[in-house]
Amino acid sequence: MNTQTILAEKTVSASDVRKHPCQYFEAEPVAVLSHNKTAGYMVGAELFEAMVRQLEACNPKVESLFRPTAARLKAISAEAEKLLAEAKKSDLDDFEE
Repeated sequence: MNTQTILAEKTVSASDVRKHPCQYFEAEPVAVLSHNKTAGYMVGAELFEAMVRQLEACNPKVESLFRPTAARLKAISAEAEKLLAEAKKSDLDDFEE
C-alpha cells in the first residue's frame, strides 16, 4: 500500500480548483489532489507572504524571487510587450481583466 503525507487539514481535487480557484485561497493550506495524490498546495496571500518572510528570516542568503529586481521587471515587461505585439486578435478574444 502506498501512503503519502498531506500537510493540510483540507483537500480539494484539481478538477474543483479549475472550476472555482479563488474559493480555495484560505488562511491555511489546502492540498490539491490529482488522481488521489498531492499535486500541490494552495494558500491565501497573507499566509504566503508570512511564509516568504519566515524563509528569508531563517536564511538571509535567500533573496526571494518573489520580489524581482528592476532588471527582472524590465525583462518581464519587454517579453510581455513582444507577446502583445505579436498576438493575433483571436489570441486576445477571451482576455478579461
